[in-house]
Amino acid sequence: MQKFPIWDGPIVDAHHHFWDPVANNHPWLRPEMNIPFRYGDYNAIKRRYLPPEYREDTAGHNVVQSVYVETEWDPADPIGETRYATGIAERFGLPNAIVAQAWLDRSDVADVLSGQASFDLVRSVRHKPGGASSAKGAADCRTLMTDDTWRNGYALLQQHGLNFDLQAAWWHLDEAILLARDFPATTIILNHTGLPSDRSPEGIDGWHKAMGKLSEMPNVCVKISGIGQKGRPWTVEDNGYIISETIEMFSPDRAMFASNFPVDSLCGSFDKIYSGFKQVAARYPRSEQAKLFAETARRYYRLQPAGDEVLTVSEVETRRASGSR
Repeated sequence: MQKFPIWDGPIVDAHHHFWDPVANNHPWLRPEMNIPFRYGDYNAIKRRYLPPEYREDTAGHNVVQSVYVETEWDPADPIGETRYATGIAERFGLPNAIVAQAWLDRSDVADVLSGQASFDLVRSVRHKPGGASSAKGAADCRTLMTDDTWRNGYALLQQHGLNFDLQAAWWHLDEAILLARDFPATTIILNHTGLPSDRSPEGIDGWHKAMGKLSEMPNVCVKISGIGQKGRPWTVEDNGYIISETIEMFSPDRAMFASNFPVDSLCGSFDKIYSGFKQVAARYPRSEQAKLFAETARRYYRLQPAGDEVLTVSEVETRRASGSR
């Protein structure tokens, strides 16, 4: 297989979080709270994580822009989270786009969506639709994607020009296909590669078939992220197939890399994960690598090119060290 130079150009991190659990209300990040979590024990991320910490993690990689994704902030105050994230952007220059919280089945959904759309950085919303915890229970468990009240809320996205960030496991992607078909004007951005946690032969086969069918929908794209496994360090050997097959199914025009930090720091460092992305992506020419690392995310989240877009990693690090950024 032909190899091209390893990517050293600009990166738009299409999915990450900032939070300060002491200053703000994130129920799942409270010291005494431990919810069922796909990576197991997550106490290590119950800490302040803002742009200074993020920049430490991303050092050595040319991250020029990023997308903040809602953090399961207090659901009674979804606008408060967006206001907070906007303030972070004004102070630090990151994030450059926001995926806001909006519970689509609530009675106040019209007001919440209107409020979220009024923020300059908001491009999309997310409301996790729930579902079965494994493929075995999927047949007897439907998600909110089939609920009429939820779908009525979803229908309002089009009038605000908002995308929908979908976090659903692959065994529920049949419902996502119906959602994409019934609302063709709304773009679905699938989070975390369809959550391929089951790496058994049956699990991989089921994931591949579900993702292949979803990729046929023209209004769906995917974030290659969140592919770590409980109790295992992140490696290319474990995750290379997931990455390469997702790119083949969706193409670089509809696939984008993302860190899911700090959550995926439970599986590996930013350097380990993005170096892995770069290693797998080296089979593609530079023009397609540019899409995977920056251009596709920029197009879907309507981002203007950053001022240092053409700089190499070393040039970016030099500028940061000199305080010129």
